[in-house]
Amino acid sequence: MFGHNRGVRSVEEAFTAESGSRHARLLGLAYRLTGSITDAEAVLRQARVRFAGGGDVADSPAHCPDDGLSGAVGELAVDRALSGAARREHYVGPWLPEPIVTLEVPARTTDPLERITRAEDVRMAALRVLQQLTPEQRIALVLHENFEVPFEEIAGMLGCTATTAGQYASRARRVMNEARPPRRVPATEQHELVEAMLAALASGDEWRLARLLHPHVSVHGDSDGKARTALRPVHGRDKVTRFLLSLMRKYPSPTPSNVRSVLVNGDPGLLLPGTSSGDVFRDSAAVRVVGFAVRDGCVAEIHDIVNPDKLTRISCSPPYG
Repeated sequence: MFGHNRGVRSVEEAFTAESGSRHARLLGLAYRLTGSITDAEAVLRQARVRFAGGGDVADSPAHCPDDGLSGAVGELAVDRALSGAARREHYVGPWLPEPIVTLEVPARTTDPLERITRAEDVRMAALRVLQQLTPEQRIALVLHENFEVPFEEIAGMLGCTATTAGQYASRARRVMNEARPPRRVPATEQHELVEAMLAALASGDEWRLARLLHPHVSVHGDSDGKARTALRPVHGRDKVTRFLLSLMRKYPSPTPSNVRSVLVNGDPGLLLPGTSSGDVFRDSAAVRVVGFAVRDGCVAEIHDIVNPDKLTRISCSPPYG
């Protein structure tokens, strides 16, 4: 993927080819590695500058049809993934990937963000586990399994041997398999569950709410200490039920006027605007994005993202991205 051989193409031709699915592929690579769509877009901008500075670029090996721009994207994303791990050491509470919020009915099927979220491994439940790996494990797994990069090239980026790079990927795959993040289910099933849960929350019906939650349900909040959510994961049906009902006492009841139904990384979710109950109000700005994952017909994971730094791209007025 990141090597150089055979023929040359002009910068203009390469940039033209970057549109559509190819742009989404590169953006998806950077997003998986960094966990941030903002960082991913910055990586692509930097890669274009680096790429354009070289004038012409060689085509890359047969195992990946992308040209040298892919190499720049991959290397820059790896650098950001490694540096980001150090920054997270000072993060307050759990760290979740920056959410990709799109319309429930995609209006622009060529939108690279909508293309990215079609992938199973870009769902928030899967990314949450992926981002818990060491950066070396995540890099080796994503580059080798998703983009077929040889371990010899990965080793060069990580400063290790090819054998060690392979071990990183193997350990990462084992963690992912053991975690078993809930897989995507039909959107209608998720919508019905979310709507039923909102109704139970609005009515304060604890018994009804508990029946909609998986016995091993968990809530993962992301605030960096800048807004109200759980500073530790909340596990189990009883604890999650009490946690959700306590949130409802601090926020207005969910109604069509203060809740937007959206897709969060391709799965049904909710978008909430600012309120006067403790969060800083920002006109048309989101202060809460909530995503859901379903297992065995029940809500199994809730991702409550309230860190304002991760919501700057999101407006409560369509389009949401």
